[in-house]
Amino acid sequence: MAHALRQFLLIAVAALGAIASTAALAAPAGKVTIAWHVTISPSWFDPSTAPPQITPFGMLYAIHDALVRPYPGHKMGASLAESWQESPDGKTYEFKLRPGLKFHNGDPVTTEDVKFSFERYKGAGSKVLQEHVAEVEIVDPLVVRFHLKQPWPDFMTFYGTTASAAGIIVPKKYVTQVGDEGFRKHPIGAGPYKFVSNKPGLEVELEAYPGYWRRVPNVKTLIMKSVPEATTRAVMVKTGESDISLVLDGPEAEEIKRDPRLQVVSSKHASIFWIEFTEQWDAKSPWHDKRLRLAANLALDRKRINEAACLGFCPPAGVIVPRVMDFALQVEPPAYDPGKAKQLLADAGYPKGFDAGEFASIPGFPTVTEAVLNDLNAAGIRVRLRAMERATFYGAWQEKKLRGLFMTAAGNSGNAASRVETFIQSKGAYAYGGYPDIDELFQQQAVERDVGRREALLHKIQQLAIERAMYAPVMDLRTLNGIGPRIAKHTITDVWMSPFPSYEDMELKN
Repeated sequence: MAHALRQFLLIAVAALGAIASTAALAAPAGKVTIAWHVTISPSWFDPSTAPPQITPFGMLYAIHDALVRPYPGHKMGASLAESWQESPDGKTYEFKLRPGLKFHNGDPVTTEDVKFSFERYKGAGSKVLQEHVAEVEIVDPLVVRFHLKQPWPDFMTFYGTTASAAGIIVPKKYVTQVGDEGFRKHPIGAGPYKFVSNKPGLEVELEAYPGYWRRVPNVKTLIMKSVPEATTRAVMVKTGESDISLVLDGPEAEEIKRDPRLQVVSSKHASIFWIEFTEQWDAKSPWHDKRLRLAANLALDRKRINEAACLGFCPPAGVIVPRVMDFALQVEPPAYDPGKAKQLLADAGYPKGFDAGEFASIPGFPTVTEAVLNDLNAAGIRVRLRAMERATFYGAWQEKKLRGLFMTAAGNSGNAASRVETFIQSKGAYAYGGYPDIDELFQQQAVERDVGRREALLHKIQQLAIERAMYAPVMDLRTLNGIGPRIAKHTITDVWMSPFPSYEDMELKN
């Protein structure tokens, strides 16, 4: 009996030791520094105002979590919600929260927070969500139902992906106590990392949250540094000052590829560059003439721009819906023909070209900007760069204060319908105008539950945008990211349509 008891105790001690060892291995450790290509805005700590861009999600999905979101192995995975279901008539969506979830301050995550977060949301997609959602019903602390006014096939596209940040849940009690400004100064979320501090314009420090539902993060501390200069980011990853340098320019990425200690990883997200013609609907503007818009399209040497800025990883584009999205029209880009571009300008009454004024361009991509500027000027469309900071650019774009020509990019996920909703149809949050027939087609597809018929409608919209030269698409963006020697697992391509790491899954070398 004594022998048996002794054996039992030995087994128990060994088991406890194994558990302790596993716990020790699971404890977050080490620090990773990530150099960002933009100045990190405090507005990106708060999902309620997220623009139609992927960049803020690089911060939002570190601090916060959503009911449903993309994460490794899941295009649209159950996250804070353990499950969800759509009613047979397509008018109700019910979500069930995982039990025991807590925000970083210890408050429980409840359906009150879900309803509060949705109703507080004012970012990209808010208008279309409000137009379709009739009511958010709290069934109990773990079950919530969204009632739609009519079937809407894209509800989960907008709510469960980075097409919007409406599905990210914030703590009602805390936000109510500190207010919006207080929340941006010290955000509390339910994501894999807790906010520690912010040096505005310089860096943000985050710390692993061991209570994260999906897993305990491997890395204890994340330092997010704002480093807008591409050459500086490249130097940082070479010297070890950063472990990951995001969005390298082509020349710097080419140099890093030659260093055997480092690697360059291209993203797989749904981003694309294009030129907006904001005044094409103004009969008094030169850009009302389709020939000028066609000339701008033919002036761009997209293949050369791709090679110079993206090492050949960024496919030249013919439409502003990224080719990796569902329902994207797969088309060839316009041919590079500067001679025909000049002839079109002459036919439109500008044989010597014309002064097109200032040209704003989304910050962070100097080689793309320079190449596009050079091509436009060489064809006779004389433009001069208007330098802007990233947050200022976004604000001016949203408020429609950017005029004439400007180049932008959008990398949030979704599908062709979410892109048309935001940028192409006339009521889109970022649309400068539109066309009645396109608006009608958009409304038809919005309630069409047959996939084939819906795809045909969305293809027709994109074809009309091409025929009318509404935009000058440049290229699908695949960001080039430098990875330092300390990183064992970078996870940059692990999240569907995201250029950022899956932070909780990153690993350092021993």
